[in-house]
Amino acid sequence: MINSLWADTAKLPSFPSLEHDLKTDILIIGGGMAGLLCACALNRACADYALIEADSICSGVTRNTTAKITSQHGLIYDKLICEYDEETARLYYEANQAAISHFRKLAAEYPCQMETKSAFVYTTGDSEKLEKELRALERIGAKARYWDSLPLPFEVTGAIEFEDQAQFHPLLLAAGIAPGLKIYEHTPARGFEGNTVYTDKVRIEAKKILIATHFPLINKHGGYFLKLYQNRSYVLALENAPDPAGMFIGAEGCGPSIRSSGELLLFGGGAHRTGKKGGGYAELEALARSCYPRAGIKMRWAAQDCMSLDGIPYIGRYGKNTPGLYVATGFNKWGMSSSMVSAMVLGDLLLERENPYAKVFSPQRSSMHPQLLLNALHAVGNLLTPTRPRCPHMGCALKWNEEEQSWDCPCHGSRFTAEGELLDGPATGNMKKH
Repeated sequence: MINSLWADTAKLPSFPSLEHDLKTDILIIGGGMAGLLCACALNRACADYALIEADSICSGVTRNTTAKITSQHGLIYDKLICEYDEETARLYYEANQAAISHFRKLAAEYPCQMETKSAFVYTTGDSEKLEKELRALERIGAKARYWDSLPLPFEVTGAIEFEDQAQFHPLLLAAGIAPGLKIYEHTPARGFEGNTVYTDKVRIEAKKILIATHFPLINKHGGYFLKLYQNRSYVLALENAPDPAGMFIGAEGCGPSIRSSGELLLFGGGAHRTGKKGGGYAELEALARSCYPRAGIKMRWAAQDCMSLDGIPYIGRYGKNTPGLYVATGFNKWGMSSSMVSAMVLGDLLLERENPYAKVFSPQRSSMHPQLLLNALHAVGNLLTPTRPRCPHMGCALKWNEEEQSWDCPCHGSRFTAEGELLDGPATGNMKKH
């Protein structure tokens, strides 16, 4: 496995596996940033909770993030106003701005290399879409600034700046907050029966259960196997590249993601749907050489993101008829701010308190989006493909990823080694031999 910069420069604490049956008010399943922050919120409220993790904490997608904490999520605000209304867009912005503030408070307690930076979304094409986004931001009262050029090694035709955003070292924060939490590692959830969760060794009875496993584990509720797909993208840590003094992302995939970390420059891109062919490392390395011909590649890694239908995460009640079952998923490419929003919203919902942002992120909002049909057609096409091997999650045909030497599922994003060992969910077990 290729280590990320974060995994290479932080040591996380370890926790025992659960060896006895357990009763608790709230059970969190998943020990990534979302699960840890939710546990932290419950712990500070003196709630009765426990967190179980199938592997070790932050061993999944959290370790591969680019670790930006921002409410600048591409060109989302004009889209939210068009698809919903100004109130939805305003609450989405306020929730993510509040998430930044919560992170800053934690960083004051647990040093994690947090730095205040501006976040920029830029385009190299028609700037009209940026002008529409700027008008949308003005309508919801968001602070933003327009630029005609940026200190980047390529020409842009426009950019929008959000000031006072942040970047940090996610695993240093995790290493700080985790020791005070009730965590059991190497305790995978294997089965669900009502409010009882079965692991390999024991059973856990909980009044409320939160699924924070990146891609939800339970298929029979919520329709997440249709409402989500996974997107794979790549990151290079470059040496001898200038620091552009900000965080940058191209509008609608028009260019690389860029941010600094100490003396390194994190250069991201090459995104494609998991299980489909894409540019990958080769495309990203060629672009990096073009932009920074004197730079060297110190390390590289890949990230995987769950993409929702409308660009808003699913945070709240798992399904319409699942009292006591909750979910945090579909963070798109904004996992850090969305993890904190999850802690804010679910910390209230699990303790039966009102939350002003809950309705925006509710998984019960309308699913009538074109992406739903595309996801369904994609899944049916792969299910009818007669090749082997098959994904143990829902039986889709796996595709061989030559660049990363893995079997990848185009339907829901599970990944396996060449030998069939599980790398990424939602599958919960190894690939069957073929």
